[in-house]
Amino acid sequence: MSRKYEAMIVLDTKGKEDSVENLISQLSREFEQSGAQLKQVDNLGKKKFPYAPRHVESGWYVNFMFDAEPASVDKLQAKFKLNENIYQQYYQRRQDRPAPVRTRLPK
Repeated sequence: MSRKYEAMIVLDTKGKEDSVENLISQLSREFEQSGAQLKQVDNLGKKKFPYAPRHVESGWYVNFMFDAEPASVDKLQAKFKLNENIYQQYYQRRQDRPAPVRTRLPK
């Protein structure tokens, strides 16, 4: 059963700022090769970290929205963990439920 997911991936582009679009297209291909159907890719740009963990001062944030099987998400996480260009990765299942309607009771 395919589910909806959202992935926030932080790229370590130290010294590779010119190849960011190539990295994003490579990641998109890897998502599709794993069986995920990409719905939306948002390039959120470069952002500075509040402190410099592991001597990395900033990262390039990319948000992927996709449909996939839970097993393929686990495979993606394991595959991206070995990728030296990916600094961090976060995944969450999207809930596309309508927002609850709040009605005010008359006073």
